Amino acid sequence: MSLKNIVKKIPFIKNILVIFATFGLNPVLFFKSAKNLPRFIRELFLWKKYGGKITHIYPILGDYQEESGSASSQYFHQDLLIASYIYEDNPIRHVDVASRVDGFVAHVASFREIEVYDVRKLNCVHKNIIFRQVDFMNSSDKLKTTDSLSCLHSLEHFGLGRYSDPINVNGLEDGVNNLIKMLKKSGKLYISVPIGLGDEVHFNAHRISHPETILKIKRVKQELELINFDYVDDNGDLHTNRDITEVIDKITYGLGIYTFKKYN
Repeated sequence: MSLKNIVKKIPFIKNILVIFATFGLNPVLFFKSAKNLPRFIRELFLWKKYGGKITHIYPILGDYQEESGSASSQYFHQDLLIASYIYEDNPIRHVDVASRVDGFVAHVASFREIEVYDVRKLNCVHKNIIFRQVDFMNSSDKLKTTDSLSCLHSLEHFGLGRYSDPINVNGLEDGVNNLIKMLKKSGKLYISVPIGLGDEVHFNAHRISHPETILKIKRVKQELELINFDYVDDNGDLHTNRDITEVIDKITYGLGIYTFKKYN
């Protein structure tokens, strides 16, 4: 049985691996590299046997069994999906709050201008990316409203301190409320958060939300209409335009992707 399958069957091992990773240690990569070392040595001597020259020894031992890339991750699906929605909708102005720059933001910037707000610094000179370092949780009242707004795989971190943001136990709800403040009437809001069997806090990494948690926020009920729900399941597969009840009690760590329209 592979180490990957062992981790799936024995969940606490994953927690141990996370602790190791926190301190820069990767036992999975270590054992994979150790296993592949003999192959590297054989191929090194084979290269020299065929007359190949070597200027530096620079072993990369963990890539022999890797696939060409991942097309089944939460980020892969959400970044492409929401970028396609924005392309189709063609809003006057699109603003993003703290989504992944080398994924979603880059996709959108390939065909239009996008404004990015984040509490962290960003050194970016791309002509279509307008960056502002903003403490969104404390300055949303001062930000201009927009007809299109996104916050992808970010709300689950608000208030946990992971990115040097202030501790706020109500960070997710406050973040949603601040997003609604920025949205113009009839504007669209794209949100994604990890979803599971219930509301959990994995301090200080992230939160996992019940699929209906965001829908129960008072301001969401008062001002937003859910016009589309997509999700990524536990296996990393995307399901589009679904009823939210489809995932309740069936997903332990997936991704809920919500498209709202402001009607108030």
